[in-house]
Amino acid sequence: MSNTVIELNGLTKRYGASRGVDNVSLEVQQGEVFGFLGPNGAGKTTTIRLLLDLLRPTSGHARLFGLDARAGSREIHARTGYLPGELGLAERMTVGQQLEYFGNLRGGVPRARVEALATRLDLDLVKPVRSLSRGNKQKVGIVQAFMHEPELLILDEPTGGLDPLMQQEFNALVKEAAAAGATVFLSSHILPEVETLCDRVGIIREGQLVAAEDVATVRQRAVRRIAARYRRAPVAKLVADLPGVAAVRVEGGTLHCTVQGDTGPAVRALATEDLLDLTVGEPSLEDVFLGYYGRGRSQ
Repeated sequence: MSNTVIELNGLTKRYGASRGVDNVSLEVQQGEVFGFLGPNGAGKTTTIRLLLDLLRPTSGHARLFGLDARAGSREIHARTGYLPGELGLAERMTVGQQLEYFGNLRGGVPRARVEALATRLDLDLVKPVRSLSRGNKQKVGIVQAFMHEPELLILDEPTGGLDPLMQQEFNALVKEAAAAGATVFLSSHILPEVETLCDRVGIIREGQLVAAEDVATVRQRAVRRIAARYRRAPVAKLVADLPGVAAVRVEGGTLHCTVQGDTGPAVRALATEDLLDLTVGEPSLEDVFLGYYGRGRSQ
C-alpha cells in the first residue's frame, strides 16, 4: 500500500491570461512535514485550493490518500484539517460556540479535546468572536484544524498574528501530530518557521515549483551575506576569486560579499590581522531565492 498522501501531477491553474500555478508536480509522504515556501503571490494558496477542490485545475490533477481531489473530495475533507489563509468566523458567536459549530460539521468533536487545545493556545472560549484580535482569531483557526485529529493537516500561513510564545506552542502541535503519524502540508513565506518544522521544502515562485528538497539542502543552497570590518581599507581580492563568492564591494573600512554554500574559505580568507569584526548573516527568504534563481530574478 502506497505511503504517498499528496500527489500532484502537472497541476496547472490559469485565470485567462493570468498565471495561477504552472505544471506543479510533487509527492508528500505519510508522516512528513512538508513546507511550501515562497513569497506572497507565488501560488501557494492557489495550490492548496486545488488540493482541496476549492478550485478546479486547468490541467493536471491532484490525488490525496490515493483519491482524486474532485471525485473523492468528501472523504478527503473528512480526513483533513484545513487552516485557510483567511478564515471566516461568525462575529455573533462566542469562541466556544464557533468551535462547537465547526465540530458539529465534522460529526462532533469531544469538548475535552477542544478545551485542551484552547488551554494550550491561551484561547478564551467564552469571548465573543467579534472582540478577538487577529492573533486570537488565528488561534480559533488552529484549534478547528487540529481538533478532530486529522490524518492530514493543510495549513496556509498558519502563524500569522501569533506572538512568539504561541508560535512555539503551534510548533509543538505540529510536531506532535507528525509523531502520531499525521502528514502536514504547511505553506509559509517565513524561512525560520519552515526550517524549524519541516522535513522537506518545496520552493515555488511565479507559479512554478523549482525544487523539492530536504531542509539541509535548501539551507546549503542559500546565499549568505558577509560583512568584514577592518582597521584599514580592505581590498576586494581577499575573496573575489573564491568559489561561491559574489557581489564583492568595499565601503570605507568594510568589505561586503555574498557566499553560496560553505562560508569557511571566505571567512578564513577574511581573517587577517587587521580584522576588527566579521558578521555572517542568517539567510533570509530572499537569500534562499538567490541560491535558486540568481540575482536577476530575485529582486
